[in-house]
This record gives sequence, structure tokens and C-alpha cells, in this order.
Amino acid sequence: MAPPEGARRALNVVVAAVLVVITLPLMVVVSILVKLTSKGPVLYRQTRIGIDRRLPGDLPTRITKQRVCDVGGVPFVIYKFRTMRTDAERGTGAVWATQADPRVTWIGGLLRQARLDELPQLFNVLKGDMNVVGPRPERPSIFARLTDEVERYPLRQRVRPGITGLAQVSQQYDRNMDDVVRKLEFDLEYVRDQGFWTDLVIILKTIPVVLFRKGGW
Repeated sequence: MAPPEGARRALNVVVAAVLVVITLPLMVVVSILVKLTSKGPVLYRQTRIGIDRRLPGDLPTRITKQRVCDVGGVPFVIYKFRTMRTDAERGTGAVWATQADPRVTWIGGLLRQARLDELPQLFNVLKGDMNVVGPRPERPSIFARLTDEVERYPLRQRVRPGITGLAQVSQQYDRNMDDVVRKLEFDLEYVRDQGFWTDLVIILKTIPVVLFRKGGW
């Protein structure tokens, strides 16, 4: 018999809490390095799209005279260590980072390779916005575009987003639409097979990804 959903959420919270305690000294060091090496805040806050708990066909619960904008899930503010210049999106808007991206600071490049920029998201897990394991949450504008261009893309929102996931341990950062389509298949596989043991296996698989800097830039 599979462990109940409450046990799965408990696993994510316990893992996040333990990692916060273990990595707190590292987060302090990273904060100092980010502050000393570039102008701007240590943390980068950004709106992302979270879980969509509605049943298929559900209407928005709040109806107004204005047009309702369905963003595809519950918006929340994600936390990351800042890895780019503060003016990184001036003139471009929301775009994916690329390999050797000139917007990335030198310390930011190291953090992204080791995926240490994601550490503050442990607090998102403790808040309930995310799990340790789940599909990566996207920005509203990028989510809207991918929903229009990629079939079944909104289905990945049926679970709580995560810091790591099946797609993240199986493939590198997105570079183009082909990468998005491949990652979507991993995300949908996770949605189908989600569970306590699935989460535990993905968490264990994340360790070598971080240690050996697989797929990051």
C-alpha cells in the first residue's frame, strides 16, 4: 500500500528543513559573495505559477465585470540567489538563460553550475508554495506562451512545483523548444507516477547532479 499524500508532503518538509540546517552556513557565505561581487540585492524574487488544484472544466471562483485572466495555477513568489545583473532583462523581457550568458555574473555562473542558486527555495517548500520534488515552476509570461505553443503543457500544473524533479535529473537547462517538449514528457511521467517513493528516488538522484554539476550553466 502506498504511503498517503500527507506522508509525501511530510517527506518534502523534513528534507527541506534538514537541508536548511545543513546548508545555512553555505547560504551565508553565498550571500556575502553575491553582495560583494555585484550591485543589487542578494536574493532574486520572481513570480512563478504554482499548482492548479481546479478540476477540469472548473470556472474561476471569483467573477467580476472585468475579464478574468486565468494564469494556469496559483501565483507565488520564488526565492533564488541573484546570479545576473540587476538590469539583465532590460530590453528583452522574460527569456531563458543561455550557456555563457553575458548577463550572468561570475559568481552567478558558479552558483548556476552547482545549482546553489536554488537553495533559498527550501523556504518556499516550508511555506507550502513548492515541494522539493516536482515540475519546475515557470514565469507567468513564459507559461502563457508555452501553453499556446506546447500541447498538454498546463497538465504539469496538476502537482505542486519543485526544486528538483524527474526532468531536472534527466536533462539540462532549457535551451530551446525541443528541450521544453522533452522535459514536459518527464514532467507528465512524474504526474502519472508521483508518490512517496518516487519523490525519494528523485531526491537521491539529485545528489550526483549537484555534486558533479550535471546540466547546469
